[in-house]
Amino acid sequence: MVQNSQDRGQFSSKLGFILAAAGSAVGLGNLVAFPVMASKNGGAAFLIIYLFFVAFICYPVMLAEIAMGRRTTRNPVGAFSAISGGNPYWRLAGMLAILTPFMIAVFYTVITVWLVVYIKEIAFGHLDMLSQSGHFGEVVADPSLFAWLLGLLALMFFILLGGVKGGIERLARILMPTLAVMLVLLVIFVLTLDNASVGVSYYLVPDFDRVDLSVINGALSQAFFSLSLGMGILITYGSYFSRKDNIAQSSRMVAIADTSIAFFAGMLILPAIFAFDANTDTESLSTSSVGLIFDFLPQIFLSMESAVGYTGASMVAAAFFTLVFFAALTSMVSIIEIPIACWIDEFGFSRRKAVLLQAVLLIVFTIPATMSLGISDFFTNFTSYGGVSKSFFDLVSDVFYETILPFVGLTVCIFCAYQWKVSGLKEELVVGDESYSGSLLEKYINFSLGTVIPVVLLVVFLSTVNQIYFG
Repeated sequence: MVQNSQDRGQFSSKLGFILAAAGSAVGLGNLVAFPVMASKNGGAAFLIIYLFFVAFICYPVMLAEIAMGRRTTRNPVGAFSAISGGNPYWRLAGMLAILTPFMIAVFYTVITVWLVVYIKEIAFGHLDMLSQSGHFGEVVADPSLFAWLLGLLALMFFILLGGVKGGIERLARILMPTLAVMLVLLVIFVLTLDNASVGVSYYLVPDFDRVDLSVINGALSQAFFSLSLGMGILITYGSYFSRKDNIAQSSRMVAIADTSIAFFAGMLILPAIFAFDANTDTESLSTSSVGLIFDFLPQIFLSMESAVGYTGASMVAAAFFTLVFFAALTSMVSIIEIPIACWIDEFGFSRRKAVLLQAVLLIVFTIPATMSLGISDFFTNFTSYGGVSKSFFDLVSDVFYETILPFVGLTVCIFCAYQWKVSGLKEELVVGDESYSGSLLEKYINFSLGTVIPVVLLVVFLSTVNQIYFG
């Protein structure tokens, strides 16, 4: 196995790592799925549970994944293999952490293409058309999507050809602050509207009567997926992390940035919904980020016409969809980098060769996924399980995004606690942070990483399997 250090690269600074890691974490789930889940599951009660899981479950897993990457300067396959002394079973766990982000990139690419089409339609003055019931179904079944798909892939792989510092970090340094500023400005605008306070109250006043086991499970799943855990992203990004920098401190900043984006997204969407329809029944809102973005939000933006005019409503809509596109693009680039790092580390490919190979593979799998929502009947009705007909797009999402992510996180915990040992993890975490030794954080991780956290993740994994595949 040959590692091409020249093509591999490294983040230029701790800030570069934080912005890139936050960019990988912030995506559709933060901007739409989180506020909807919060609104339907007790508002601030859900938020409190979510924050608890971020701090006590997700944060230790973040530290473990980043430490594995920095210790080995390898991708997930190389990291599991190097620390375990070449154990073939742990190497398989690393391979699963490569396959998972690749397949997640397949359906994420399709969603990002839809965003591009919506931005284009709004720019050409067609917000009213996008707001019509059923129009989303026409968009996803239009063969012209393939032209936009090729353009999007060209953009993403051009960025990835720039490498870690010139591509990924440069993108994150521009888009992440831009995304945050756009989100805050939209929140300020929405909060000035009449009746927005109803949405704020609905979002921030806790309703603990709604909290049950499914809500707790949903909060953990949202926190886990939101922080890019279980996808190999943080292992790979950790391999680009300087040994002079503090892993624990940087991880906290990533978690705070990710959670803040999710929180402000709630402050945007819920007040907006109630500002334009005080009688909104949030129980009728889909928990699907896709359904909410493409079916419901255009209607909200069009309803702003009476307040700011059609052009003003279109401009706000364009700003929001551009914001979501930025979030999706930074996540996409992060996800696709994982297998690219594998080709470079494990097979000695140059970055250019690895990027081109990944581009070909992604195109091969993305085409049937794009055809899965009406273009091809074969891929639209690809299979069935849990008593429901599923498309190829659904299959990829259910298997890799919903099911395997918590399982990979579970393997990381077990690996660090029993194969690498907490003493090995400590040796890496004290590099750049001598205060970690003997701290409360060290004591908590030593206790929880091999006991409480794996049990919680196992419960989430089994619950997800039961719900999706057995109805």
